[in-house]
Amino acid sequence: MIKWAIIFLVIGLVAGALGLTGVAGVSMGIAKFLFIVALLIAVVLFVLGVTVFKKIT
Repeated sequence: MIKWAIIFLVIGLVAGALGLTGVAGVSMGIAKFLFIVALLIAVVLFVLGVTVFKKIT
């Protein structure tokens, strides 16, 4: 998911450099959304991993 966020970030930066502000804005919004979702998933998995580790030991 981080890979897709980086791809949309690059698309947004290139579109912004070329003056395509609409495409750049949408692409940056998608990149931001995907990055936040990936971070939330990572945090949830980390918390679940810690609780399972405590339960086993």
